[in-house]
Amino acid sequence: MHKLKLFSGNSNINLAEEISQYLGISLGEATVSTFSDGEIFVKIGENVRGTDTFVVQSSSEPVNTNIMELLILIDALKRASAKEITAVIPYYGYSRQDRKDQPRVPITAKLVADLVAVAGAHRVLTIDLHAGQIQGFFNIPVDHLYASPVLLDYFRTKDFNDLIIVSPDAGGVERARAFAKKMNVGLAIIDKRREGPNQTKIMNIIGDVANRDILILDDMIDTAGTISQAALAIKKKGANRIYASCTHAVLSGPAMERLNDAPIEEVIVTNTVPPKGEGDLYRKIKVLSVASLLGEAIKRIHQETSVSSLFV
Repeated sequence: MHKLKLFSGNSNINLAEEISQYLGISLGEATVSTFSDGEIFVKIGENVRGTDTFVVQSSSEPVNTNIMELLILIDALKRASAKEITAVIPYYGYSRQDRKDQPRVPITAKLVADLVAVAGAHRVLTIDLHAGQIQGFFNIPVDHLYASPVLLDYFRTKDFNDLIIVSPDAGGVERARAFAKKMNVGLAIIDKRREGPNQTKIMNIIGDVANRDILILDDMIDTAGTISQAALAIKKKGANRIYASCTHAVLSGPAMERLNDAPIEEVIVTNTVPPKGEGDLYRKIKVLSVASLLGEAIKRIHQETSVSSLFV
């Protein structure tokens, strides 16, 4: 492992430190700072010539700053003669802009993929892309992990009463179905109509949710409009306890107020995005760590062994 080095930008240092502890190595020395005019400055503080380097950086808020930090870190490592550079992006921002769904709009998820490759990354390691086909936007290898093993370990310890997994929209059915199969429970689907960016309207619930415990499963919670409306609609249909879960807790704008007002017992998330805060406002949030999942993937990539068993 002496040829493995792990670096981090400023987006999710705590997760990077947890990964380094799992790997049994120290986090690499790097200065990532900002000039007074906003320009980002990076300096690698140790020799990386001929090493296998991994850069941990989520493109969470502030999104554009964190993406630029990642690109500049990659460029710095490339110019310092690192042998291999893997961009570890636990949360891949701009992933919702993955297609032209109206005239004259960009496909920004593809643009970001191009930027990462051009900067000098040889490989990308990420978790729960918003759309699996984003892997095809990259011209370099992508290891696409799922947080489901971490979430499953938690939910298997809970005492549910006739649990059913609910997909909050048609796009998440495959994810929810796979999770329901592993939990050996049923599946329900919410037919959602989106009225604009971050605006949704719940229409119909497909499946029987009356007198059952509910787990609403999604890949991310941003403004929490979908999750909160789904919980209200499900509760009106006679559901018992309602839980919500996602991999990426973006939690922007009115998200926390909506979650606290919704009939949800607990919201289980991972630390692909740094936890927003503590206290009564965040009383419903339970954060699980994906450090061991990412750490094991990094170790296998470095040792050139199979990573496929982690793709579940």
